[in-house]
Amino acid sequence: MIVPEELNIVEYPHPALRWKSKPVTRIDTQLKKIVERMFELMYEHKGVGLAANQVGLPYRLFVINPSGEQDNEEWEMVLINPEITSRKGNVEGEEGCLSLPEIYGDVSRSEEIVVDAFDLKGEGFELSLKDFPARVVQHEFDHIEGIMFFDKLTEASKKEVLPQVEQFVNFYRAGQEKGEIPSDEEVQKQLKEIEP
Repeated sequence: MIVPEELNIVEYPHPALRWKSKPVTRIDTQLKKIVERMFELMYEHKGVGLAANQVGLPYRLFVINPSGEQDNEEWEMVLINPEITSRKGNVEGEEGCLSLPEIYGDVSRSEEIVVDAFDLKGEGFELSLKDFPARVVQHEFDHIEGIMFFDKLTEASKKEVLPQVEQFVNFYRAGQEKGEIPSDEEVQKQLKEIEP
């Protein structure tokens, strides 16, 4: 059973981060508590977005606040079962990830996007975004597809970033060998059990 208050951000290479998440089929009190906890974690870690699989849940949903300011409710959004329906332009920009703290690299993204999603009331909406908010949504959308930002790094960034990512992998695998972190197989089994 999922206890929303106990959710925490998982770090790479936790198997949830490579999981292609399944659509949410029910919006209930439990899901609302999960979303509330995701916002708490996002602000606590000074992020601007957080996908459900970053807290170990295989759900197609993420929370964002491109302003990064907790009291700026205008930008605070939940996107459930999102789909990017249009993309325009191309721009490079620096990105980081709460599942790979302190690692940053340049990623090329669409400059403008249109995204369709559902809110916590189950109502559909459409957003037209550009620049940084568009980048945040694309980054989080990649997460629910099982894609990490370093998969899309510019060639120049790869040389610097990939060795840092390797350190996370080595640390995680060492934890598994010591029995401090569950095996990938155990985690994958749990993910399958809690899929919507």
